Amino acid sequence: MELDIQCEEMSPSRWAELLTTMKSCKTIRLDDCNLSSSNCEDLSSIINTNPSLTELKLNNNELGDEGVEYLCKGLLTPSCSLQKLWLQNCNLTSASCETLRSVLSAQPSLTELHVGDNRLGTAGVKVLCQGMMNPSCKLQKLQLEYCELTADIVEALNAALQSKPSLKELSLSNNTLGDTAVKQLCQGLVEASCNLELLHLENCGITSDSCMEISAVLRNKSSLMDLSVGDNKIGDSGLALLCQGLMHPSCKIQKLWLWDCDLTSASCKDLSRLISTKETLTEISLIDNNLRDSGMEMLCQALKDPKSKLQELWVRECGLTTACCKAVSSALSTNKHLKVLHIGENKLGDAGVELLCEGLMHPNCNIQSLWLGNCDLTAGCCATLATVMATKQCLTELDLSYNPLEDEGIRKICEALKKPSCNVQQLILYDILWSSEVDDELRALEESKPEVKIIS
Repeated sequence: MELDIQCEEMSPSRWAELLTTMKSCKTIRLDDCNLSSSNCEDLSSIINTNPSLTELKLNNNELGDEGVEYLCKGLLTPSCSLQKLWLQNCNLTSASCETLRSVLSAQPSLTELHVGDNRLGTAGVKVLCQGMMNPSCKLQKLQLEYCELTADIVEALNAALQSKPSLKELSLSNNTLGDTAVKQLCQGLVEASCNLELLHLENCGITSDSCMEISAVLRNKSSLMDLSVGDNKIGDSGLALLCQGLMHPSCKIQKLWLWDCDLTSASCKDLSRLISTKETLTEISLIDNNLRDSGMEMLCQALKDPKSKLQELWVRECGLTTACCKAVSSALSTNKHLKVLHIGENKLGDAGVELLCEGLMHPNCNIQSLWLGNCDLTAGCCATLATVMATKQCLTELDLSYNPLEDEGIRKICEALKKPSCNVQQLILYDILWSSEVDDELRALEESKPEVKIIS
């Protein structure tokens, strides 16, 4: 049994009702429910008396250190079988880390700990690392984003990594680490026996200086499938170093996020080689990099290679125009694997989207999710988009936000949605002006097709 409630204010009567339900739940998710430390006392009792409970998710609640202390009393009981604990943005400080250390040291069932968006600090996380080093700890996933960590945390982290072969996922994004610390961390990861599968280092003050060490992790950890170094100024030179590791035969990368990394079209030669030859790579994010049309054309050429197995391409806000749309269309008509294309916030215009639609209509194209928000589109391209919607049954999600489509364009899109052959389930239309009459038509459409969700 699963309890999944979000964004609900808990009255005493509602809370008492839910407590009865929780006694038999395997999963409890109560994000954004205005819970406090007093609720944690009740939850501790649930943890203690419900041995089937394996996941507890309490993100974005003001639990505080006192609340976590209550929870940990339940977590430390022999009957507890909890595996996943989510406490993101719960107003925790370093004071919570001693209590959580006790749980890590004594509770072998706990495999996931998510404590990001809390002011734990370097001192607090050093205490958590002591718990990880206990032989009883079997932690597999540790999420420490936005925890106010500094470079001083790396020594303790590396010591924990050395003793924790079970660890598979480590997220340290949005902490002020810097190149020196990241180099040390990567050296520790290379030496550690853990089979790391996910490493997230977004916005950690990384430059090209530490990319050789990250590349070494890619070469030496064939288990690593998910790497995110977005929002770091690695530049084209850093990307070239990363690609040395990414292109190594032992690297099995699947998901690569490089958003806002100061990349230009100069990086696209290396990226194209990666896309066309690394058959494990299924998702790449290049959002907010200055790739321009020339860079996109190189990427599209790579997508046409039979070895490319890419399923998701994110090139939002990359300085693209109508000029690259013929190449994108050609790639869409050739690549059978691509399912998600985020190409919004580029000046494609109606003419560019008309070209894209030629590729979308090709039998080889299997696009499921297409994002065209803020692309300078008007009602002029909506008839062609409507044809794609009504014809291409694989297309289930379409984003047209921030485009001046007006009543004429929205009505054409609505006509397509009404057709039985249209399989679009989510239509995103943020910040588009239309009349009250069209608004009524949209609401009527949602009532007649409840499987369709229109987000505006």
